[in-house]
Amino acid sequence: LSTFLLSGSLTAIRYRDEILRPLVRPYAGAVGPGFLLMQDNARPHVAGVCQQYLQDEGIEAMDWPARSPDLNPIEHIWDIMSRSINQHHVAPQTVQELVDALVQVWEEIPQKTIRHLIRSMPRCCKEVMQVRGGHTQY
Repeated sequence: LSTFLLSGSLTAIRYRDEILRPLVRPYAGAVGPGFLLMQDNARPHVAGVCQQYLQDEGIEAMDWPARSPDLNPIEHIWDIMSRSINQHHVAPQTVQELVDALVQVWEEIPQKTIRHLIRSMPRCCKEVMQVRGGHTQY
């Protein structure tokens, strides 16, 4: 995590080389047929170089409506982490302090919370489909 945070903004090339190639591709292979990548419309995700890589590797990505609520459980985890860090009396002053705080908060998140978020996804997706990508409680 600290190496990733210290190396700057996430570009399409970095996303392909540091996330898709070493993490997503092997995971997709382990899951096998039926693997569907969920990612939002962040610029690195939709960049041509990344879309081409996914196509070349035969990795299918979920179509993501432009204005839909974020359905990725990790976004809820980021929110939990952000709120936890903001509750500390002294905000991190350096990148390294932020990295240390993020790692500490990440390790403190109960596995039960993560399981709950993952298990809520079918319900969330169903609700978003019912409102055709519009606003939901999520």
